Amino acid sequence: MEMRLFGIGVAMGIYLWLTKRWVKSGKLDSRRAAAVWHSLFFALAGFAVTLIAVLSIESRIRFVSASAETLSLRELLMGLGGALLLGTWGFIRAWTAGAAPEQRTHFLSEDQEWAETVFSAVILAAVLMYFVLQAFKIPSGSMESTLRIGDHLFVNKFVYGVRIPFTAKRLLRIKPIARGDIIVFRFPTDDDEVVHCGTPQYGKDFIKRVIGLPGEKVEVRGGFVLVNGEPLGRESYAEYRDPFRREAPTARLSSEEYQSLWASGQLDATLGDTMKDEFGPVTVPEGSFFVMGDNRDRSCDGRFWGPVAERYLKGKAWIIYWPPSRMGRVN
Repeated sequence: MEMRLFGIGVAMGIYLWLTKRWVKSGKLDSRRAAAVWHSLFFALAGFAVTLIAVLSIESRIRFVSASAETLSLRELLMGLGGALLLGTWGFIRAWTAGAAPEQRTHFLSEDQEWAETVFSAVILAAVLMYFVLQAFKIPSGSMESTLRIGDHLFVNKFVYGVRIPFTAKRLLRIKPIARGDIIVFRFPTDDDEVVHCGTPQYGKDFIKRVIGLPGEKVEVRGGFVLVNGEPLGRESYAEYRDPFRREAPTARLSSEEYQSLWASGQLDATLGDTMKDEFGPVTVPEGSFFVMGDNRDRSCDGRFWGPVAERYLKGKAWIIYWPPSRMGRVN
């Protein structure tokens, strides 16, 4: 969402710069020019308000947040609809009341003030969301009981380093990703048609706990995790709700085939959901991590769709701020 906010801010900045330039040169002195330019400001505002509303609604019905960095066709059409509606109203408003030169000047001055306010606020919000802090809501039970449905939390986006825009590189890393960290990441696929755990996951944000680090061998036996052949030990955060354990998958795959399918995100397409209690072993690729939900029997996680490359990482779950009874650090 931060990239969309940044785009809105840039558009407002361009509008503001052109308005100041053209008012000074006299290009907006005529009634028609002033009405068209006023309607353009309203169209930009309509697009921004509609888009933010759509993204806010989507963020509550998708896993954690709608996070794809490009606009979907639906989002674009909804935004254009809002732009057309508000832009038309802006033109009628300016044309109806803009016969007098002083009224046209008032409209353009008002637009400049609002554009400057929106530009500053939106750019600041986008920078904060991209580099520092972002709010998320938990709508699923995959991390219960550590995180419950309806929890609102802040995600620390700089603790693992500040990500350079449009790259996978990070600077000023405060700490490395460690086993046990609860991380938020964009679902690890660039294919918008791929289906995992029953639905397309492209562009969604997930929240899971880091279990396996790069180079480690991870497996699940009888529902319990082993790392490098040794039991992970008592996982106080793990929750098991099914009274029975599923048997190992019947499909015969060599260790190389198993590793390849898992690393490429295709293992569940071959074995279905049979990996819940019997999984691996697999080796976590360099620059990637193996993650699981704390609610082990109700979590769509790395057992099914593979490793999470660091380039998909957004940050570390930090503080629950709502509801008040649940306020505190996330562990």
